[in-house]
Amino acid sequence: MDQHRFDIVVIGAGMAGATAAARLAADHRVALLEAEESAGYHSTGRSAAIWILNYGPPDVRALTGRSRAFFEQPPEGFVDHPLTRRRPVVFLAPSAQLAQLQAMLAEGLGLSEIGLAEVAARVPALRPGYAVAAAIEEDAFDIDVAALHQGFLALLRARGGVLALRHRAQRIERTGGLWAVQTSTGAMFQAPILVNAAGAWGDAVAAAAGVAPLGLTPMRRTGVIIDPAPYACESWPLVNDVGHSWYVRPEARTRLMVSPADETPMPPQDVQPDEIDVAIAIERMQQALDIPVRRVEHRWAGLRSFTPDRSLAFGWDAGEEGFFWCVGQGGYGIQTAPAAGQLVADLIGGRETGFAPAVLARLDPRRFAQGRGPVDAGAVEKTSAR
Repeated sequence: MDQHRFDIVVIGAGMAGATAAARLAADHRVALLEAEESAGYHSTGRSAAIWILNYGPPDVRALTGRSRAFFEQPPEGFVDHPLTRRRPVVFLAPSAQLAQLQAMLAEGLGLSEIGLAEVAARVPALRPGYAVAAAIEEDAFDIDVAALHQGFLALLRARGGVLALRHRAQRIERTGGLWAVQTSTGAMFQAPILVNAAGAWGDAVAAAAGVAPLGLTPMRRTGVIIDPAPYACESWPLVNDVGHSWYVRPEARTRLMVSPADETPMPPQDVQPDEIDVAIAIERMQQALDIPVRRVEHRWAGLRSFTPDRSLAFGWDAGEEGFFWCVGQGGYGIQTAPAAGQLVADLIGGRETGFAPAVLARLDPRRFAQGRGPVDAGAVEKTSAR
């Protein structure tokens, strides 16, 4: 059997695994295992991401905010073009969502009210009467997902890390202080630390390792591409309703991406779009925007996986030595990636993270362990190096 010994084995080469592996490779020998022929095939490769500070629970917002500097000024040589493009986000409130809008404005950062006339000036397709009020987050931006992902994979290789494609983890066991991962090729990867960054397959990887699952729920999210003619949409903001039941954003300069913001639970798989979700996307968009849809040019779906409380799960397992969780990114994995990867490296390395204890407690996967009381926030960093 072809055997390989490392300090850390990371399972899953999507954005979460690539970022964590690249950060860890700064001072560890790291192997990154990926089941598919290409890294990021299932979720990362199907993501059209935008950095929105006012999106997700408090732990997500903390990581999103910490990631901004990397997006705006990546390290020398990381990419050969900017990772971002400014894209404000407009939140429309029909009368039934007015209270939600007011709460959002009271709690959010960098949000302000915007008049409907100004929204219509920015988005001429807006139907009069759809919304009674609106808010805008001016300080948001598109993210070049492919460039970000490839940048971290290149950084991993530059630091001596190994990316093993077409190596599906099959047998996983811990013996003699080492995790041994036998892959579909017959190769064996061994390390004292195993990082589970398998996305929708996170609980399946845990089960293969004899580790109790967290209760991850993969959910399908659908996107379609349409021609917004007669409108030119390149400079439009992202537009959605406050209840997040649909959104649109420009795509490839002349096209418009439309989503029903669906969250349909399903087993992990190579997910495909459902025609009913495609129809719902168009119908909801047309309630707000006067855009004729002659045909759908492209449709796809991806998986977004959530923990039971919809916060992230980064940290050591409650019961199994050397098993580290990096899952539950939901729809936040791209915008949090730079800070999330560094957090994983800091927790494994036993270093101070700079995050507030309350944030670390929300992230700690041990909060899901049966019979365990509330996570001791102050002790998370002190006991991080196991």
